[in-house]
Amino acid sequence: MKFPGKRKFKHYFPVDARDPLLSTAPEREASPSWVVGIDQTLVDIEAKVDDAFIARYGLSVGHSLVIEDDVAEALYRELHQGGLISHQFAGGSIGNTLHNYSVLADDRSVLLGVMCRNIEIGGYAYRYLCNTSSRTDLDYLQGIDGAIGRCFTLIGDSGERTFAISPGQMNQLRPASIPEAVIAGASALVLTAYLLRSRPGEPMREATMQAVAYAKKHGVPVVLTLGTTFIIADDPAWWQTFLKENVSILAMNEDEAQALTGIGDPLLAADRALDWVDLVLCTAGPAGLYMAGFTEESAKRETQHPLLPGAIAEFNRYEFSRAMRYRECDRPLRIYSHIAPYMGGPEKIMNTNGAGDAALAALLHDIAANNYHRSTVPNSDKHALGWLTYSSLAQVCKYANRVSYQVLNQHSPRLTRGLPEREDSLEEAYWER
Repeated sequence: MKFPGKRKFKHYFPVDARDPLLSTAPEREASPSWVVGIDQTLVDIEAKVDDAFIARYGLSVGHSLVIEDDVAEALYRELHQGGLISHQFAGGSIGNTLHNYSVLADDRSVLLGVMCRNIEIGGYAYRYLCNTSSRTDLDYLQGIDGAIGRCFTLIGDSGERTFAISPGQMNQLRPASIPEAVIAGASALVLTAYLLRSRPGEPMREATMQAVAYAKKHGVPVVLTLGTTFIIADDPAWWQTFLKENVSILAMNEDEAQALTGIGDPLLAADRALDWVDLVLCTAGPAGLYMAGFTEESAKRETQHPLLPGAIAEFNRYEFSRAMRYRECDRPLRIYSHIAPYMGGPEKIMNTNGAGDAALAALLHDIAANNYHRSTVPNSDKHALGWLTYSSLAQVCKYANRVSYQVLNQHSPRLTRGLPEREDSLEEAYWER
């Protein structure tokens, strides 16, 4: 699945014939489209230990505890020397999302955050770099003299998981390290709620708000993934105001949606969120995923799929419409779509942590594809209105759903490859068993 124009005879979702408008478009060496995100750079470290090890470091079996840097260093050293580490994955919600985006799009994303100045071969920072797509631009990372974040998953004798979290210096990103030009040219700025809840004295919040200010100045959509229920439930009114003032696109799961809106039904929660943002992606576990957004009344397109029952009657009637930002609409119409898990979901779910990040990566790919096509073929009818997405809501749901399945079916939250070639269009092959 590549950008429109990257393949000789195909668009983002393939068509049968070459677009005649492309013959007038000049060839470009570099892609005019990318996404940029800010993350708390961290590594997920998984190890099998005995209960005595857990007790020695003052941890509580089955619980999560924040540990100091010196404790984390001693713990990591013992695990490394004892050969107890089974996996070291690059982590962080935004890092995962950008990596997956670059794998899907085979194109550039830009990661902002911190990284160790001195990297030891085989160490955790080295593993972070090794497990990040080469198409993710790491040139703008801010160097630090200490450790990046580490999340230790310690599997004890009984199989119970104990978590030890060492933030390190992952929240030391300074506002001066935010490049305005990179954000100005981006298709989207991607953030997580964690960035706004750093400890007093840490500059991460100020750096994040600097990036938001640049995005708003240059008309770049701000994307926020909520990340955790607890942060949102602490003060939902504050988050509602923040969304309304700063965010265009919201990604969340059904639990985070309920914490934010007070509504348990994911469709109604997504509808409520449209009071604050332009486009909503809400994953709902075994129920699949929902999307909600706006389109221009005069440009609405009715679905060819069966009309679905739900809390909003026949809610998917206009799911074949493309999403727009509310302010771009003369007569805004709310549109919705829903899709059940691809192939009913994997036979065995290997990992749930990265499914939402994978779905968001697919949505970002579609948004970036729209920007790419608009800059490459500006006279195309595809850009008669100020569309936010390249594809219809229903097609984006299909794509996000398929990418989520890929992550649920593997141990790591990061894709190792794009979708199979035969599934490029997600049409005939989509529901094949």
